[in-house]
Amino acid sequence: MSLSMHGPRKRSTGGTGGFRIDFLAPAGDPGLSGPGSVSWRVSANPIALAVGGIAAVILELAEPRIRAGVWDHSTFKTDPIARMERTGLAAMAVTYGPHAAARLTFDRVTRMHQRVGGETPEGLAYEAMQPELLTWVHVTAAWGFLNAYVRHVDPGLSRADQDRYYAEGEVVAHGFGASWTPTSVAEVDTYMADMRPRLAGNATIAEFLAIVRNATPFGAMARPLQRLITTAAVDLLPPDLRQQLGLPGQSAPLTRSFVSLLAGLAGFANRFVDGPPQQACKRMGVSTDCLR
Repeated sequence: MSLSMHGPRKRSTGGTGGFRIDFLAPAGDPGLSGPGSVSWRVSANPIALAVGGIAAVILELAEPRIRAGVWDHSTFKTDPIARMERTGLAAMAVTYGPHAAARLTFDRVTRMHQRVGGETPEGLAYEAMQPELLTWVHVTAAWGFLNAYVRHVDPGLSRADQDRYYAEGEVVAHGFGASWTPTSVAEVDTYMADMRPRLAGNATIAEFLAIVRNATPFGAMARPLQRLITTAAVDLLPPDLRQQLGLPGQSAPLTRSFVSLLAGLAGFANRFVDGPPQQACKRMGVSTDCLR
């Protein structure tokens, strides 16, 4: 959800206990996906990740048990930027990190989730490690990242590659504790349709959007960009789902065009930065062309 996901050897702090990930070593370790994967391409664009990440959280907060778990047991309300950076680091670790970094991330996140549980205001009991809830969190993130990438980076991405992206994510879903996850566009569409009756608009979504519109590590000058990305995230949701959740129902073609332009610029700039995707390429001895 944060534009600060890409940077040299990010260090997470706070709730995760603080740890450093070396994306440059060991040489030749492909991690869970490796060069040539669709996952490496999709996760390399920070604009698409930001749009998709916000859309994913909207969908997560629409599910009452996940909403309670996220909103009552995280620091997002008090320190949204740090929370987004930790989430971004975890996403980078399981995508571009070596195998050891992925395992470390799975273990740390699992230990945190094992402490989370309670009851929703509606009286529904929940535990963060319930496999069905972990599946929804995984699928919403995968759906958000992929669809933001298709809309703003590569509208021509083939159906076969989209299927491959979901299939590549299965190992990540299992690593975080999900016992099942859909592995194709058709399976994801069916699963999300089955989940629709459980989703509802609520005040927490509105509160989240109000916070994230202004949550940027780059200060007041970057807030217009953050608000544009937030609008694009809401626009990424299907119109009927936006209506169901009480969100603005009108599409935003100008926003789409401008965000796509920004994503294109970010993709070009990726050739000159040294973040986790580029360091992973160095670790594998391959060109950054595999990120495009």
